[in-house]
Amino acid sequence: MITRKQKEQKVQEIKEDMQQAGFLVLTDYRGLNVKDIGELRSSLREEGCKYKVVKNNLAKIAAKEVGLEEINTYLEGPVAIAYSHQDPIPLAKAISKADKTHKNLSVKAGYLEGKLLEPQDIKSLGEIPSKEVLQAQLCGALQGPISGFANVLQAGIRNLVYGLEAVRQQKEAG
Repeated sequence: MITRKQKEQKVQEIKEDMQQAGFLVLTDYRGLNVKDIGELRSSLREEGCKYKVVKNNLAKIAAKEVGLEEINTYLEGPVAIAYSHQDPIPLAKAISKADKTHKNLSVKAGYLEGKLLEPQDIKSLGEIPSKEVLQAQLCGALQGPISGFANVLQAGIRNLVYGLEAVRQQKEAG
């Protein structure tokens, strides 16, 4: 039996995680065994995220204290919450991948910067390319016009050189 003090401590832990997290995802882990949950936790840990199974009543109290009452409707049945304190994209990717890998795992909802997200929103977030890929795409997009402009500037010089070379060959032949 868990004591009142222990419950208060658990509520405080959940509350701190919710306050620090910029992005959280509520999942139904029904049907996952301990090994599967452990694998999911370790894959999320690699991304700098946490994954905790929570007691619904304690999570509801913490959510109310933090101002996230919108998620209380999703705190029914077996619930685990994934927290990201940094970039939300790696968490969304990891949860989407786990959702495909483990048929028993289902995403209930998410919460990102004051907005409640539906499961399809989290899936869409998971499909966004990584920060490095986006930066490379931006560099390519910025470099295209610059290199085109450089080629245009070089065209006049190139044509002059070709013309002088043709004149030289004509004089040597003639």
